[in-house]
Amino acid sequence: MTQALSTEEQSKDRYFQQLAKVAEDMVEEHGKDFAAGALVLAARWVAENRLGAPEDLKH
Repeated sequence: MTQALSTEEQSKDRYFQQLAKVAEDMVEEHGKDFAAGALVLAARWVAENRLGAPEDLKH
């Protein structure tokens, strides 16, 4: 039996689909090393709360 996804799960699934598409595009255009490095760097920025912060606050 398949269970319907909650609104939050549906939202998260859309983000995973978007990430997959971006990753596929990066691999196609620049290779796997670039794509993996870019995604790791993005994850680091998220973990360090550096997304959208003014440049002088990104330390």
